[in-house]
Amino acid sequence: MHARDSATRILLADDHALIRRGLRVILDAEPDMTVVAEAGDGAEAIAAIASDDVDLAILDIAMPRMTGLQAAREIAARFPGVRMLMLSMYDNEQYLFEALKAGASGYVLKSVADRDLLNAIRSAKHGESFLYPGAVTLLVREYLNRAQDGEELLTPREEEITKLIAEGHSSKEIAELLTISVKTVDRHRANVLGKLGMRDRVELTKYAIRVGLVEP
Repeated sequence: MHARDSATRILLADDHALIRRGLRVILDAEPDMTVVAEAGDGAEAIAAIASDDVDLAILDIAMPRMTGLQAAREIAARFPGVRMLMLSMYDNEQYLFEALKAGASGYVLKSVADRDLLNAIRSAKHGESFLYPGAVTLLVREYLNRAQDGEELLTPREEEITKLIAEGHSSKEIAELLTISVKTVDRHRANVLGKLGMRDRVELTKYAIRVGLVEP
């Protein structure tokens, strides 16, 4: 297969044509990347994805009519197979967290896009996240702040139930093991899923493995 046939197909969305042109030159020079569509705002980006075969959308975070963040939320809902990277002029904590919540695989600063964007695209292609060094510091600080406030952390009982769910036990079995009612188990399970922003047992099991509650 020719390299271009397996190249990551990219949508470039930025309201500044000059920035799009510059980024396109950088991306099209790479054998494993090809820009297949451009857009000047979020609505155009969504329309382009609907009509083109796109693997990855690069979205400027602050565009007119519909921002990159708004577009990212809709793309995540309508085109879950499309990965997203947010492009921003701002090293902004709130933008970063909103971008990650919207489903973006990475957050790239325009000031160093020529250095970071190619790495971010390749990371996204392999299902990995890309964050500039300062963003990692922000996330660690946010996590530690939440840990101090006791926010969004599981209680010992919730951890215990998460572990048992991940090990494949049913609500009835967990209730018998812990000498509590099935209703209480289900309530704890719902609380855990809500706190972690997860939907089902599969996601919960992956989380339990990641944090060391169960062996992979």
